[in-house]
Amino acid sequence: MTLSPELLLHAYSIGIFPMAEHRDDPEIFWVDPRHRGIIPLDGFRITRSLARRIRNGGFTIAVDRDFEGVVDGCAERAETWINTEIREHYLDLHRLGHAHSLEVYEGDLLVGGVYGVVLGAAFFGESMFSRRRDASKVALAYLVDRLVQGGFRLFDTQFLTAHLASLGGIEITRAEYRRRLAEAIERPASFGDVPIPSAQEIMQRRTQTS
Repeated sequence: MTLSPELLLHAYSIGIFPMAEHRDDPEIFWVDPRHRGIIPLDGFRITRSLARRIRNGGFTIAVDRDFEGVVDGCAERAETWINTEIREHYLDLHRLGHAHSLEVYEGDLLVGGVYGVVLGAAFFGESMFSRRRDASKVALAYLVDRLVQGGFRLFDTQFLTAHLASLGGIEITRAEYRRRLAEAIERPASFGDVPIPSAQEIMQRRTQTS
């Protein structure tokens, strides 16, 4: 299979996404889960420990400063579905403005982050990584806030893990996912034009919506 940015965007628009068995496998297959993981944008859960990390962790947040570094951080684990072809095409999507990253820094060091694809008011979370305790959770907290402030309607996490469930992630059926997807991709939203909030602003907005 030969991927292209256009093919990838079409696949996301109909509810499927690509994976490889491992980083050295040249074969790519399409995934269409019977049950889909999402994070309801009004249901993200900030625990007391995560709130402390957001306030006192000493992290700096950035957006699209090092998209390639985030992808490579996600792929550096022992088991990964990000092979060379997938990596290159997501870098292409980023250059075209369809893929974005949110990064967590400790000083100048990239210590966590998340990246995904945008279509309309849908954000398709691809992967995240952490090199410091709770750095990926902090990235998700800032990402959810950005999606809310930017007018997004759907945050797709592909699968539901225990980690995501602890933060408010849920599973919905394929049919329900496609219904929500069809509505979201027809609406406008903005990822890049949203200012990065302070930790205090994040916590205030979560309190107001919880």
